[in-house]
Amino acid sequence: MNRKEGHSSEGPSPSDQIDAIIRNAAGWKGNLLSELRDVIRHVDPQIVEEIKWKKPSRPEGVPVWSLNGIICVADILKNAVRLTFPKGAGILDVKKLFNARTDSRTVRAIDFHEGEAVDREALKRITVNAVRINESKG
Repeated sequence: MNRKEGHSSEGPSPSDQIDAIIRNAAGWKGNLLSELRDVIRHVDPQIVEEIKWKKPSRPEGVPVWSLNGIICVADILKNAVRLTFPKGAGILDVKKLFNARTDSRTVRAIDFHEGEAVDREALKRITVNAVRINESKG
């Protein structure tokens, strides 16, 4: 897996920081985030893991996957793990995975809840389409 370009060797890599976020989430949320990450990382070997938006209320930051722009962002919510696709409104969602932020003009999100099976193939198709949208803007 690619590491964020320009990453300093002084601290943990973005991938290591995401590992820590998964460990700290524990339970079903950690397991689910790990599964979602696995699907995303296997879409394209050039996908880069990043950590963005560190702030006092979220010192660990937010996991982000990018390739020619942001593909998606992960958030651990009280009752769900959310993947947000900033350009999701332009993605064909045949399996109707998008279930959050559906009123946005650009963004779409998927809230995954405890006990729900992940449709890995449908998530892969959405992620592939997000990569294509980013590539088309180049």
